[in-house]
Amino acid sequence: MQEKGNISIHTENIFPVIKKFLYSDNEIFLRELVSNAVDATQKLKRLSSLGQFTGDLGDTTIEISFDEQAKTITISDKGIGMTAEEVKKYINQIAFSGATEFVEKFKEAKDANEIIGRFGLGFYSAFMVADKVEIQTLSYQEGAQAAKWICDGSTSYEISDSDKTTRGTDVILYINKESEEFLNKARLEEILAKYCRFLPVPIKFGTKTTSEPDGEDEEGKPKYKSVEVDNIINNTNPAWTKAPADLKDEDYLAFYRELYPFAEEPLFWIHLNVDYPFNLTGILYFPKIKNDFDLQRNKIKLFSRQVFITDEVKDIVPEFLMLLHGVIDSPDIPLNVSRSFLQADSNVKRISNYITKKVADKLGELFKTDRKAFEEKWKDIGLFVKYGMVSEDKFAEKASDFVLLQTVDHEFFTLKEYAEKVKDIQKDKHDHVIYLYASDMTKQDSFITTAKDKGYDVLLFDSPIDGHFVSYLEQKTEKTQLKRVDSDVLNKLIQKEDDKQLALSEEESGAIKTLFEKAIQKENMKVEVAALGEDEMPVTVTMDEFMRRMKDMAQQGGGMGFYGALPDNYKVSVNGNHPLIKRILTSTDEAEKENLAKQAFDLALLSNGLLTGAELTQFVKRSVSLID
Repeated sequence: MQEKGNISIHTENIFPVIKKFLYSDNEIFLRELVSNAVDATQKLKRLSSLGQFTGDLGDTTIEISFDEQAKTITISDKGIGMTAEEVKKYINQIAFSGATEFVEKFKEAKDANEIIGRFGLGFYSAFMVADKVEIQTLSYQEGAQAAKWICDGSTSYEISDSDKTTRGTDVILYINKESEEFLNKARLEEILAKYCRFLPVPIKFGTKTTSEPDGEDEEGKPKYKSVEVDNIINNTNPAWTKAPADLKDEDYLAFYRELYPFAEEPLFWIHLNVDYPFNLTGILYFPKIKNDFDLQRNKIKLFSRQVFITDEVKDIVPEFLMLLHGVIDSPDIPLNVSRSFLQADSNVKRISNYITKKVADKLGELFKTDRKAFEEKWKDIGLFVKYGMVSEDKFAEKASDFVLLQTVDHEFFTLKEYAEKVKDIQKDKHDHVIYLYASDMTKQDSFITTAKDKGYDVLLFDSPIDGHFVSYLEQKTEKTQLKRVDSDVLNKLIQKEDDKQLALSEEESGAIKTLFEKAIQKENMKVEVAALGEDEMPVTVTMDEFMRRMKDMAQQGGGMGFYGALPDNYKVSVNGNHPLIKRILTSTDEAEKENLAKQAFDLALLSNGLLTGAELTQFVKRSVSLID
């Protein structure tokens, strides 16, 4: 039998279009063709299990090979195979209504995945890298005649009898000049490792050298010899395809190391397994977050029936869970997935909701089962939980029971526990409960100490998400305000009815204010005289809570860029009740007054980490002269 004909499409320029507009993603040709080989193999296995194929399945390993001299890549399977009629049906008739539609719509596509997914061009992705494609195939059906199909990249094809004697299909690509990079062992191995490392059928790519026992030497020690074995590049039964009951902790950890060989061990994991109303399996790991590089490198991987699709999963996984590692596999997400599909598909939204619920349930279970262990992991877990509460209302509802507030004394409280702890002592005269917090225990130590001396509690918010979480807590907690411990003098942070009274007269206050303004001479430092305790600092430098919070959020990309561009402005609170201020007032030496005022101001800057450079040098010299 020999036949020539034209592929059933309506334009002559379909292949140039494929080559031109899929070129940037051309490596996926191998994924597509290997996936087809896997499908053909699994179809045969299903027929065998149903009794519709009674022959010997034998070795069903898929083999990938290349010939650098002949410039060919071959994908061979021992699957269901095709008759000549099936070749004409499945290969010659491209699975879309017509090439005219393709030509009209391809411009909308952003990448090769989207074009192939929308227009059924999986097999034809071969023409991204090949000038000619040949198929040699023999159907599993008894008495079938092997067929050979050849196409040179035009719409013309030739089909004839083949001398192939083994069941299955060989797809032979004659690589074009622009794609000779793929005639390289390392490059092909890289692509296979990326897309095919967890496919359910063994995939052989050449051989590899390994060692095996070879008796014992004269001293009775084991000997080994080098042997060549098949290089099977995939794990056909990865952990996420197994039932949780069949896995031990070591199995989960071993799979994590397989995914991310250079990462530190995870904190814990969640096994996803649902078959209604959608199909989804996977394992998500909570990592120890060390740096941004790990976040960029170790991403969640999306699979469809064990075929890798992408590690850009932000339309499937809620944004706050993008910090997790692991895999998600769903046959309800097509292999050739596009962003527009993900955003519109109802299954994707349900999958996202399901994952959110499973994560919340797992965290809640860990908290209830072993709170101490949960607290020990909070430094890592807290980032996920707070980010989730800020961004996902449904998650926040569940997380409100296990989110923890940590104090500077390393104690942990739930939201309800902490509200109960401070509701009386930290209530101001306006009936608001004030949560004091620090973001840097070292820099803010003097302010923390002052607060604790008053019997107040101080929380620690020092993670990257805490600027947003503080605002979230204020919005969600009735009659509660959060104020950073260094954002004002203490009696203004928590105003009481019995606040200290200023011991200075109005004239004396004015004189002190003028003196300090003259000593400081900084436009961004606004001086005020405050009524504080005699045991508190003579001068305190603070930044307004609102302005500081906006600046912090601007630095973290919180949409507050306007505030980030503003200069830093501070309030200088001079403690009118401190003995040093009274000494300055009574001194008759104007130089001494200004020197003491400058020294007190510099001490306040020093306690905030704001005294640097030449000003720090002058402070040290002045301190020495005052001691002398």
